[in-house]
Amino acid sequence: MKSKIIIIKLFVVSFCINANAQSTMETVLANIAKNNKTILANTQFWEAQKLQYKTGLTPNNPTVEYDYLVGTPVGAGNQTDLTVAQSFDFPTAYIKKNQLAKQQTAQAEFHLTAQRQNILFDAKKICIQLVYRNKLQTQLRQQKQNTQKLLNDFQTRLGIGEGNILDVNKAQLQLIEIKKQHQENTTAIAQFIQQLTALNGGNQITFTDAIYPVVQNIPAFDQLETEYENADPLRKILEQEILITQKEVEVSKAMWLPKMEAGYHYQGILGQTYNGIHTGISIPLWQNKNTVKLQKSKLLFADLELQDHSNQHYYEIKQLYETYTNLNITLTEYQTIFATLNNTTLLNKALSLGQISTIEYFMEINYYNIAYNNYLQTEKEYYQAIAELYKYQL
Repeated sequence: MKSKIIIIKLFVVSFCINANAQSTMETVLANIAKNNKTILANTQFWEAQKLQYKTGLTPNNPTVEYDYLVGTPVGAGNQTDLTVAQSFDFPTAYIKKNQLAKQQTAQAEFHLTAQRQNILFDAKKICIQLVYRNKLQTQLRQQKQNTQKLLNDFQTRLGIGEGNILDVNKAQLQLIEIKKQHQENTTAIAQFIQQLTALNGGNQITFTDAIYPVVQNIPAFDQLETEYENADPLRKILEQEILITQKEVEVSKAMWLPKMEAGYHYQGILGQTYNGIHTGISIPLWQNKNTVKLQKSKLLFADLELQDHSNQHYYEIKQLYETYTNLNITLTEYQTIFATLNNTTLLNKALSLGQISTIEYFMEINYYNIAYNNYLQTEKEYYQAIAELYKYQL
């Protein structure tokens, strides 16, 4: 019983170690969302922008004017004037300004979401590249082991006089080529890890996954396109820009209404004092000329920009969906073949039985390896297409 408990504990410890040593794609993206310096900087920037949008929504500061005038000749007496005044726009202007600030604040959130999505999408593409590279690394490692074993057999047979130097040379050249590919792939993996580390704010990331994430059922194009458009932050930014411009038109119209001023006025002259109300009103003749026309022109531009984005985005998603569909067909064919294909074992057996020559063996093994690498490439492109189709969910 004790031995079983010890085994279970060792298994749990081993599992925890492996879990901590490796990072899944979801964990990587979660860490980058938390640690990425660009995301943190953008968050701070848009928080500052929100505060700026809320600035200027209140009346101007009150003013205090004091005049002390010495009269001449001496008997004329001195004059004192004191005015305390508060100026303000027409009340509807403040309502429109507050509504504008709310729309601008909402747009700031969409900007932040769009920038965050772009960074996480870059990180996800790197993770997909790493899954491909890790799978390729396993394949190259197996090829290297198989070729090394074959070279050892050829050298052994040559040593006892049963082989020939040509076979040894072919195997050596093949092994050099595989080692070169293995080293290049190792370098590529290290570079992608460095890119992930940079995106993670300089915090080291270990990513050794060789399995792509589970893909949910991809809906029909029309449904997917609708979901994408409804959640797309770029579209929401443009839609919000229309609302903002509409509010700017309303603010411009409100600013054409008269500005008012009210306060207290004191005057003292020749021993007499006067107290009363100070009032004033501005006549809107020139200051806001063409501002309404300008905002209406901006509104037309914002509407056309949204239409252009919707049109271009529709066909971008359509092309991407077609790419995904074609890749899915090709990938399924590859998977069906490679699920039952074991060329390396068959070729090794045929070579050992003398059914094929060494040159035939290497030609066949190279053909198989090229086909398998193309399969891995297709698989990577397939998951890249899916990642882009679901970018709006990041």
